[in-house]
Amino acid sequence: MSKFTSVIWPKVILFGDSITQFSFQVNGWGAEIANKLTRKCDVVNRGLSGYNSRWARIILPRFISSQNSEDNNIAAVTVFFGANDCSLEDKNPQQHVPLQEYSENLKEISRFLTSAGVSADRVIFITPPPVHEPAWEKECILKGCPLNRHNSAAGQYAQTCVQAAGQCGSDVLDLWTLMQKDGQDYTVYLSDGLHLSEKGNQFVAEHLWRLLESRLSDLPFILPYWGDVDPKSPESSLLCDQ
Repeated sequence: MSKFTSVIWPKVILFGDSITQFSFQVNGWGAEIANKLTRKCDVVNRGLSGYNSRWARIILPRFISSQNSEDNNIAAVTVFFGANDCSLEDKNPQQHVPLQEYSENLKEISRFLTSAGVSADRVIFITPPPVHEPAWEKECILKGCPLNRHNSAAGQYAQTCVQAAGQCGSDVLDLWTLMQKDGQDYTVYLSDGLHLSEKGNQFVAEHLWRLLESRLSDLPFILPYWGDVDPKSPESSLLCDQ
């Protein structure tokens, strides 16, 4: 058996709630990012439906080791929480997280990533998107509960996310602001008033890629293009160090 060097695939980790969990569905923003990075790195979905930043801070060390940071090989991480944190405390206390704690949770997530070898410039925070209250209220009623989110509250959490990202030295994708910019009809970006529609997924993929591309543009194409493999001695092409 010939000796060879293991192929190391860098990782992009998508860490968030249901909007991240569902992003690998057909035409989802996570699937689009993964497609763009084929043969360059693995895009790992760590979306957890219903989770808030409090729970995210607790479970992050179960995904990423701070003890063996050299083994993580993480090229970028997206941190996408707030849509559950901003639930109204009196209507949805289980998911609600107070604004100040939300800020501290995001900063703690950033500190942990730094300790695991993921520098702040490789982290992208994503704010919650806007909430279309009439549509989401219909969903709530179907589940037997009153409207439990307001767009104004989502805006406060989005602003806090932007501030926390700046304090951490990371970029931020402010969906709440971008989707409502210039008075556009942001409801087309939402499927049920809270989660993303197909157009919303395209919106996130497009804007997120602008931030990721500069960070990942230097990643090499892993393993040779098939036309470059020596047919007489494939081992010389396929087992060489890149």
